[in-house]
Amino acid sequence: MSKTIHRGKLAQFGNLEILAKQVVEGFITGLHKSPFHGFSVEFAEHRLYNKGESTRHIDWKLYGRTEKLFTKKYEEETNLRCQLVIDCSTSMLYPADKEENKLEFSVYAAASIIELLRKQRDAVGISLFTDKLNVHTPAKSSQRHHRYLYSEMEKLLTQYDKGGASKTASTVECLHQIAEQCHQRSLIVIFSDLLDDPTQLDELFQALQHLRHNKHEVILFHTVDKSAEIDFAFENRPYQFVDMETGEKIKLQPSQFRENYTKAVNAYFKDIEMRCADYRIDFMPANIGEGFNEVLLKYLLKRQKLH
Repeated sequence: MSKTIHRGKLAQFGNLEILAKQVVEGFITGLHKSPFHGFSVEFAEHRLYNKGESTRHIDWKLYGRTEKLFTKKYEEETNLRCQLVIDCSTSMLYPADKEENKLEFSVYAAASIIELLRKQRDAVGISLFTDKLNVHTPAKSSQRHHRYLYSEMEKLLTQYDKGGASKTASTVECLHQIAEQCHQRSLIVIFSDLLDDPTQLDELFQALQHLRHNKHEVILFHTVDKSAEIDFAFENRPYQFVDMETGEKIKLQPSQFRENYTKAVNAYFKDIEMRCADYRIDFMPANIGEGFNEVLLKYLLKRQKLH
């Protein structure tokens, strides 16, 4: 399997749905069972345990009081509902001069997740945001709906337009909106470079906690070009750096700032990772240099072992 799939290869496959199917066939060989599982609805009642049944749902606290084995009975087992959330701000179009940018990485990974869930007949929706919530679809499991999701994400595979900057000033507000609009317990998968105002980090985690408070499971893929954005691995010569969202320009010699930059940026993202652990949010570094399929497969294998 190739490391990355860029626009030319997307054209070769025909569309995003076919590409996702090709990639997922490669995943299946590495997975022994589904890494995604449905959620049980509210507890209904107890019933006596029958010998030979699984002990998974035995109520051990009740056993301690009664010395009798009872299992918890639920109304029904539901299929998984998954909401894919993609940061579509202009910063996600970096790097503009390589075969795969952060937004393309996120779209391909999200499409692959849709295909995995389609095989399980699970419900999927997407939320796409810039400085506002541009697209939000409820989670559905129909083939027609899946194809609609693919078509909406294909629209995101565009070249960087210097005049069409989209800021991420309302990430916090958008996450609150998503939390309010996802009425049933869901798996929320977020793709973002997290390049927001560092002074609003508390507000960002209040929004993420809103999702957790509503009983959603949250996975955060930190989508980043590690070589440039974390390691600041530029050649030792003068550069003019351009802010893709504001157009602001600055000239500097990378070697003069590398040490302080890497120290600050690593501390910032480490803080985010530690806070995610505190809030029971699954944080996954997603270096686009590894290729979306490698990053996603690595995560799916890890998740499968944990669940």
